[in-house]
Amino acid sequence: MPLLIVLWVGWCVLHSLLITTTVHRWFAGKGGRWQACYRFGYVVFSLVTLVPVLWYSHTLPQHPLVEPSFWLRVWQSLLLLAALVLFIGGLRVYDLRTFLGIRQWQQYRDGQPGESPVFVRSGILRYVRHPWYSGGLALLWGQPGLTDVSLVTRTILSAYLVVGALLEERKLSAVLGESYREYCRSVPMLLPWKFGR
Repeated sequence: MPLLIVLWVGWCVLHSLLITTTVHRWFAGKGGRWQACYRFGYVVFSLVTLVPVLWYSHTLPQHPLVEPSFWLRVWQSLLLLAALVLFIGGLRVYDLRTFLGIRQWQQYRDGQPGESPVFVRSGILRYVRHPWYSGGLALLWGQPGLTDVSLVTRTILSAYLVVGALLEERKLSAVLGESYREYCRSVPMLLPWKFGR
């Protein structure tokens, strides 16, 4: 179990470091192909390094921590439904090709300048600022079969998602300024508790 904790924490730290403003500026300073490949390379590297951690966690013997009950299954189903709504809502407002780094590469290949980030407040972003982080949390805790191994995984990844959202907030606030800070004051970060207002 200690190795699992080290692997998950190491993956989360590395994943977070590679998306920092400092690293992004370094690639932007290199320009050209380096800058164009940065986001796509980051996504690929993150997925490739995630596979061995997931594989190792699944090889460990697991001991159930709770007996599945009707109400637990209902709660988990609601969380999975919430995750689905949040992920689909995010897909409707985010540009997936930009998120994956495909658009940046195509712009470089076509000789077009990179686009500045666009501040969007429509769709699900009217109710929650980070729907994919929220969806990730709901997905983690909505899955059935809580074991000692999955509890470690879910706890570390939950902390990672919360810290990731806070770091993202700091970057967006620096880039977008007062308009984003005003948005933060009116729309919740992770839990859409103002839904319907």
